[in-house]
Amino acid sequence: MAKIIGAVTINQDRCKGCDLCVAACPKEVLLLQPKEVNNRGYHFAFMNNPENCIGCSACATVCPDGCIEVYRVKIPD
Repeated sequence: MAKIIGAVTINQDRCKGCDLCVAACPKEVLLLQPKEVNNRGYHFAFMNNPENCIGCSACATVCPDGCIEVYRVKIPD
């Protein structure tokens, strides 16, 4: 059976740091940037543990501003 891995892209300039995506992620992939802010002054989300992403799209579903896109890639055995 092929393994599915996920990848998340976040529009960091539009992210307002609401933390909903971080809370929704079942694999603790996302975090808010602790030190950097975007051009609007918000701590933005980023992939802290990209190797854990399963591509479930929970983060993209809860994002109120549509800043997140999720991709799934099948890796053959």
